[in-house]
Amino acid sequence: MKTSRIPGFYKMTVDERQELIKEMHPFSEQEKDEFFSISPLAIDTADNMIENVIGTFQLPLGLGLNFLINGKDYVVPMAIEEASVVASASHIAKIVRQAGGFTTEATGRVMIGQIQVVGCTDFYVAKEAIITEKENIIMAANTAYPSIVARGGGVEDLEVRILNGDSDSKYGQMLILHLYINTVDAMGANIINTMVESVAPLVEEITNGKVYLRILSNYADRSLARAHCIIPPELLETGGFSGEEVRDGIIHAFEFADSDPYRAVTHNKGIMNGIDPVVIATGNDWRAVEAGAHAYAARSGAYRSMTTWSKDQAGNLVGELELPMSVGTVGGATKVHPLAKMALNILDIKSAQELAQVIVAVGLAQNLGALKALVTDGIQKGHMALHSRSVAIAAGATGEMIDIVARELVETKQIRVGKAIELVEKYTK
Repeated sequence: MKTSRIPGFYKMTVDERQELIKEMHPFSEQEKDEFFSISPLAIDTADNMIENVIGTFQLPLGLGLNFLINGKDYVVPMAIEEASVVASASHIAKIVRQAGGFTTEATGRVMIGQIQVVGCTDFYVAKEAIITEKENIIMAANTAYPSIVARGGGVEDLEVRILNGDSDSKYGQMLILHLYINTVDAMGANIINTMVESVAPLVEEITNGKVYLRILSNYADRSLARAHCIIPPELLETGGFSGEEVRDGIIHAFEFADSDPYRAVTHNKGIMNGIDPVVIATGNDWRAVEAGAHAYAARSGAYRSMTTWSKDQAGNLVGELELPMSVGTVGGATKVHPLAKMALNILDIKSAQELAQVIVAVGLAQNLGALKALVTDGIQKGHMALHSRSVAIAAGATGEMIDIVARELVETKQIRVGKAIELVEKYTK
């Protein structure tokens, strides 16, 4: 039976881990050969994905373990170069698992296409004309992409507003249309752009204005995903710190980030340490997700914490994360990149909504891992211990020497390349 609880996984060799994953998932022989090859992304495929290709660039692909979300086990592929992220997320997922797991939900899969109209004789008359012709505009947009309509999606609504209507504005007036488009399981950029471009001439005719920009918005605030967890304080006990001390420290750390943008930026970067690796591994647009997440963190007018941490009446730690999540499970690199296909296979998800929920759960876990470390032993103790292997490799260590050098770096608390070079020279004499 598939489970995300795999004790001792980190102790296995890479070959042993691969064999275990092959046993857990119904890969075909062709998929096994492709997914687990030395270079899964063939150069011919890469050459057709972007321009001016000279090769491929690989990142480590690890598995986030122990995730129990809405009662379902998830093994989460994470593509990232930074040490300690996968370990931290897995550690916290184990704690939350003991507390009953994460609960998540997602809103509808509605993305936004924008159309900018300038030069109207009367912007308020033009706005009313758009509202009057709303159904015709929606019909024209859906006609431009019938396949998404056939899958149950398409334009569901239209909104229009006037920007810079104030005479004191330093910018010119413009009319902005929002097409609200259900993209089903696609991220939807091509769908949205096709639709807004197709109706631009009709909008010009209705408004007697000039259309310039017609493009999607990556601020997907109608495609939200939420994660929630409740953790009894006894599960947070660490070394000489009581669970209550850790809980209170985490809440104070959140309050710091929610009050100060200098702290919020680093706090939120830690959340994205969990989110981006899953977005990348599944072939989704991590730049779009990043942009939308940071914009959402500033929706109050100030840049604030993406997460919230509080204490309930029973004294439990309560964590929440809500973000726009413009991801897909069809189209783009999700069906072109072999490792993206493998990642989706391992996740065993049924929809883009489900993927979005898994992603925010990982983000919440990663944030808790960072905060728990910060309010107890500090961030460096665990991070640098894991980073020591990379330092050893950078100093020229290979094979078994990597572990020997890394261990001595940790023991001497000198995790730096200069010290590692000394050790490599010492053991190779």
